[in-house]
Amino acid sequence: MWLLLAFCSAALLGFYDVFKKKSLANNAVLPVLGLNTLFSSLIFIPFILISHFSPEVLDGSLFYVPEAGWEVHKFIILKSFIVLGSWVFGYFGMKHLPLTIVGPINATRPVMTLVGALLIFGERLNLYQWIGVLLAILSFFLLSRSGKKEGIDFKHDRWVWFVVLAAVLGAVSGLYDKYLMGQFNNMVVQAWYNIYQLFLMGGVILFLWWPRRKHGTPFRWDWCIILISIFLSAADFVYFYALSMEDSMISIVSMVRRSSVVVSFLFGAMVFREKNLKSKAVDLLLVLISMLFLYLGNVLG
Repeated sequence: MWLLLAFCSAALLGFYDVFKKKSLANNAVLPVLGLNTLFSSLIFIPFILISHFSPEVLDGSLFYVPEAGWEVHKFIILKSFIVLGSWVFGYFGMKHLPLTIVGPINATRPVMTLVGALLIFGERLNLYQWIGVLLAILSFFLLSRSGKKEGIDFKHDRWVWFVVLAAVLGAVSGLYDKYLMGQFNNMVVQAWYNIYQLFLMGGVILFLWWPRRKHGTPFRWDWCIILISIFLSAADFVYFYALSMEDSMISIVSMVRRSSVVVSFLFGAMVFREKNLKSKAVDLLLVLISMLFLYLGNVLG
């Protein structure tokens, strides 16, 4: 069941990336991200209020948000900082790079998650997992060669490094999520980390973007901004629910979620008309094969 939920989350994430790319085109990044945190919070605030004032309405359902004290919220606040950092780097990178470059980079997160499990939890990689890691590294190298055809130098392009940093923080968040889901209710974590992100992003908008708004790319409204929040919230809800299941494995869930790259890649090719698709398709295939080996490593290892 949790594996099916992971695939559902992956499809939703793919559309989230597409709407994010559309919203960021010729647009100011920070206001788009700020509105994303606002709309995501508005989705969950009703569940928090109903659970508090009329708990009998949602009690026993998937949408019930139990009461939690500071001993829980301090962990959720840390998650908010991690996720918001990943989002800031990821949004800036997404704006300045082709979707067919960003997607495969993000798809290497399962490798980072495995390495994190290796370093933090002392896990050992088997032969299949090592093959998956090496294929992912090879795909990243080949992707850098594809990027050079579009004038993107992976070593010196800061937007590439932004996407890489976003992926690293995303992997850290994934490892942390597994811990959180083993300790706390999934709706408590998802509902409140969105609220905390709204306040954090409000400070970023107020002190960093607003005073300099006339000196950068102007903000323009796009209805896809709302769709970003809807698809992200749905993807995260399914993801957290999958992780809350006792037998779920973060390494496999993380791997499956990155198959969202297939959706974003197809849209990058068909809708955004991006270039050098043949070479990027080979890179993407290597990423998908690496994820297959990671899966075999978890099942057969």
